[in-house]
Amino acid sequence: MANDPGILGEEAQRHYRDGIELSRLQRGSGSLEFARTRELLTRHLPQPPAVVLDIGGGPGAYACWLAELGYTVHLIDPVPLHVEQASEASRQLARPVASVAVGDARDLPYGDSSADAVLLLGPLYHLVERDDRLKALREAFRVLRPNGQVFAVGISRFASTLDGLKSGYVDDPEFVRIYEQDLLNGQHRNPTNHPHYFTTAFFHHPAELKEELVASGFAHHGTFGIEGPAWMLQDFSERWDSPRRERLLAIARALEQEPTLLGVSAHLLAVGAKRPITS
Repeated sequence: MANDPGILGEEAQRHYRDGIELSRLQRGSGSLEFARTRELLTRHLPQPPAVVLDIGGGPGAYACWLAELGYTVHLIDPVPLHVEQASEASRQLARPVASVAVGDARDLPYGDSSADAVLLLGPLYHLVERDDRLKALREAFRVLRPNGQVFAVGISRFASTLDGLKSGYVDDPEFVRIYEQDLLNGQHRNPTNHPHYFTTAFFHHPAELKEELVASGFAHHGTFGIEGPAWMLQDFSERWDSPRRERLLAIARALEQEPTLLGVSAHLLAVGAKRPITS
């Protein structure tokens, strides 16, 4: 599986092979993404020691955080380097992650109705075909217990366009072609191999993320904008490393379900339940 380009594709495997993901959530706007994702998970997850499957969990940032909170966490990821990094991070914990392995979101190595929650914080945007995304979501549905929840993240259809405005990439004609394709159909490609232009991926319109959850059998509980607009600030790092951080978080909360602004967030989190949630 380590050399199988069919899981992510060779370009995406190369993108992650140098360890770019290890520190992403600790720098720049990744810090806002990390803080807000944890906030949303805390709001909706069942209480520990619930069983959580972190599918496509990367180097283990969320899995380690949840394990320390008392959850029973199992992580798989298609990138062998990420699995090595997550295993090493887990070994440093007083309460380590229950298991870490290479795996594919479309074919989970877990039994039916064996988990209380499934995190799909990365797989859906790396599965560029809708059928593959539905396979991953249906696998999540299969392994969840009744009333179990899925947390599915998509990259916003508009993320590269907004990032291009923020970072000045729109002055590059090659990048213009990239974001124009994104806006057309969500199919993000980076023929330049420029590391800041990301890799082969699918970028969701907010309505598509909900539709895919429902098509997979889930009751849609809500779609949340993770970052809000603050990630586009030119002086983001200066504001984040100051008391003004709380203002950025408050704005993200205030706008997190405003339908006209969902796509302004770079990442979207859809929450679904295996059975309708009743009040």
